[in-house]
Formats: sequence, structure tokens, C-alpha cells
Amino acid sequence: MPAQWSADLIGKMHLYGITAKQLADKVGWNPKYLSTVLNGHRTPKNAEQMLTKALTELISDSTV
Repeated sequence: MPAQWSADLIGKMHLYGITAKQLADKVGWNPKYLSTVLNGHRTPKNAEQMLTKALTELISDSTV
């Protein structure tokens, strides 16, 4: 089962129109790997912090 943080992150992605490809590119991951992390199949260290920071930066860039 995916963690709550990933559900929150996906919700923000939808809200701000950020794609999984954009987020994956920002953190240097393959989009398929990002999917496995967001779906709870992989749990790399610091994933929550790394992805939250990257999403915040993408949102900031898109609202400027």
C-alpha cells in the first residue's frame, strides 16, 4: 500500500498540472521507477524529501 505522503504528492501534481515525467526528470529518475516509488513498490531512502522538494520547485517554476 502506498504511503500517505505519495498520495498527497500525487494530489498536488494533479492540482498544479505537473506530470510524472516532469517530476522524474527533475530528480533524475526514469518515469517507470518513479511510478514504482509512488505506488509503494520501492522505498528508496529520502524519497519523500527528494520528491517533495522537486515538486515544490516545479510548482514554483510554473507559477512565476
